[in-house]
Amino acid sequence: MNDFTVEAIGLTRLYGGREAVSNVSFNLSKGQVLGFLGPNGAGKSTTMKMLTGNLAPSNGSVKICGIDMMENPKEAKALIGYLPEMRPLYKELTVDEYLTIAARLHRVSGAHIKKAVELAKERCGLGHMSKRLIENLSNGYQQRVGIAQAIIHNPMVVILDEPTVGLDPIQIRDIRALIREVGSERSVIISTHILPEVEMVCDHVQIIDKGKLVFNGAIDVLKKQRIGNKLLIAMNKPPKAAELLKIAGVEEAESVSDQLMRVRFTDGATPAEAIVQAAVAKGWGLYQIGPDQTSLEDVFVQLTYQEQEAA
Repeated sequence: MNDFTVEAIGLTRLYGGREAVSNVSFNLSKGQVLGFLGPNGAGKSTTMKMLTGNLAPSNGSVKICGIDMMENPKEAKALIGYLPEMRPLYKELTVDEYLTIAARLHRVSGAHIKKAVELAKERCGLGHMSKRLIENLSNGYQQRVGIAQAIIHNPMVVILDEPTVGLDPIQIRDIRALIREVGSERSVIISTHILPEVEMVCDHVQIIDKGKLVFNGAIDVLKKQRIGNKLLIAMNKPPKAAELLKIAGVEEAESVSDQLMRVRFTDGATPAEAIVQAAVAKGWGLYQIGPDQTSLEDVFVQLTYQEQEAA
């Protein structure tokens, strides 16, 4: 018996003979927040639909807390809370009315519906909105209502598709805080195009491209990949690249601007101290040295278009 809340095993989906998703496998445990990234048409939405049981895989399987989605769909789906990108809200209802219906649809027992509604409102900051019509709520509060319906039955797995799209900065901050809170007790999968959001909210990342996973690992691994083996050096009197190439560990040196140079060093090398010593000895006027951190966008592009770059 394992502790995985989500097990995707060799998920494949064919459309007209073309693989929209190809052999995708991963596991998720309680307390983990997974960021699911991919360019448009990469197979991200198809994978999300298979995970929630809205689309049957052509091959492979999905297990929720050990329950096979194909063999026991009702039992497996009962353990999932889902908020699609298009929020399933009945805007003519009040918050209380809508959440009560959501609780019934999720088969919360009649004796516990009121308590479930109150708890969901409390967790999502909706207590003072109970009697308000959903259509009169701001975009951010409507998103909170959507998340409340996804967690009202206390599911083990919460799946949120583009949870902060279209929100203002304050609303985004609040929704991210809510996701982190929900993720402390459950497993959460969020699909997003907002790359910095992944670093702020998630502890595990998956990137899919052309139906295949091109990255699957901890957020710390992705951060490390961003830093890489490069330094940015600012000097009043920068030397020729050849001077820096004489320093042990330096593989490449290039001028970025009049006073800024970038060096790349070999794995395991730590040339920063030697560069500082050389700068002092030779009067280069060093006033700044630090890691040249690749943007998350660049890492994303490198991972999703590595085949084209290789070609």
